Amino acid sequence: MALHVPKAPGFAQMLKDGAKVRINHRELSQTTRTAYGPNGMNKMVINHLKKLFVTNDAATILRELEVQHPAAKMIVMASHMQEQEVGDGTNFVLVFAGALLELAEELLRMGLSVSEVNNLSIFPESGNFNVDNVRVCKILGCGVTASSMLHGMVFKKEAEGDITSVKDAKIAVFSCPFDCMVTETKGTVLINNAQELMNFSKGEEDMMEAQVKAIKEAGANVVVTGGKVADMALHYANKYKLMVVRLNSKWDLRRLCKTVGAVALPRLTAPTPEEMGHCDSVYLTEVGDTQVVVFKHEKEDGAISTVVIRGSTDNLMDDIERAVDDGVNTFKVLVRDKRLVPGAGATEIELAKQITSYGESCPGLEQYAIKKFAEAFEALPRALAENSGVKGSELISKLYAAHHKGSKNMGFDIEGDGIALKDMLEGGILEPYMVKYWGIKLATNAAITVLRVDQIIMAKPAGGPKPPQGMKDFDEDD
Repeated sequence: MALHVPKAPGFAQMLKDGAKVRINHRELSQTTRTAYGPNGMNKMVINHLKKLFVTNDAATILRELEVQHPAAKMIVMASHMQEQEVGDGTNFVLVFAGALLELAEELLRMGLSVSEVNNLSIFPESGNFNVDNVRVCKILGCGVTASSMLHGMVFKKEAEGDITSVKDAKIAVFSCPFDCMVTETKGTVLINNAQELMNFSKGEEDMMEAQVKAIKEAGANVVVTGGKVADMALHYANKYKLMVVRLNSKWDLRRLCKTVGAVALPRLTAPTPEEMGHCDSVYLTEVGDTQVVVFKHEKEDGAISTVVIRGSTDNLMDDIERAVDDGVNTFKVLVRDKRLVPGAGATEIELAKQITSYGESCPGLEQYAIKKFAEAFEALPRALAENSGVKGSELISKLYAAHHKGSKNMGFDIEGDGIALKDMLEGGILEPYMVKYWGIKLATNAAITVLRVDQIIMAKPAGGPKPPQGMKDFDEDD
């Protein structure tokens, strides 16, 4: 049995272990590398709130992992930036940055200094698309193939009153409760006879009826409220044929206002025509065993659309929601820049080929760095191959052979038998140019930042007993 050799006293003993910077990145990139591509494996992540995630989405995996190593956090931050910028390609950043750092170790051992990669590019300005305009409603039951999409919004709510369907809806939205306004003061009332008892709440009833009648006469036939619905108000809403829907979330109220073009009123007053919203139909329906209220536009020019996701488990529906989110972000990227590049490793191999040929023309030691940078691109098709059960080295050899013959669009056909190649342009397997551009840029910048670090200094927590728990917010007298 090997003996434990203690560290020599000195400066190193006062620090946490953090010298082996690049090993941490290798572990991080290897964690998500097996989830890369359509045949990538799922990861089961349990976060600090004990919530379970089963997914192969790198953005979700990193969001729920608690990465403590400061150098590894740089790669995670680059991945988060990729998600914020283009909404997809987070795993590309991790795998590529990990490959860059792994290959950079060999160069650093050779004595090569770290040099920064600069690349300038001009993007054509184009229109904008808000990803918040596509909403998701998850309803348990049935299968994924039963999912649907409609123009408008779907809420997992029930109609409050007797009216459950309205055509050509004029919608009044209130952020206040659907109730009669009463004063905060309390008092004592002396009732002498039955007549006084019967007339006690008549004034309140008359006021409530007048308010509901004014809303109806303004042209509204649907009332959406963000607060409670009083029984008396609901009675008069049924009397005047008003459909009442209650939404507890202020975010849902805002999105509904955007969908139907309404203005949320803070007081229960009759809305003006400009303040009311409109949609073709509002109705209560049942999806599976869940009651939902649908605000539907028949035309396709509505501001917001909703994807109704069905699935057998919550984890499956969460994964489908992330796939929908990636698809919507891809559309957003294409609105900004319509350029596409071949997928399935074709772009990476072509870049590696071109950069390698450029490196061979460069004199001096910098050619080694350029060649290693080109070699890092091989990690992505290699990961695709390994996740599909194919030898990565053989695939890369075949891809290089095809690209040297001039077939720039040849990539890995995961649906073929063995190591099959396919023209990605003809097969329609394309990726947005912006995803690749930002992925390469962010991964390279993160790798360069890490390579400039030769030692990590982290303060150790002080010794002694831990402070008692639950002793917060006490004043000096306590």
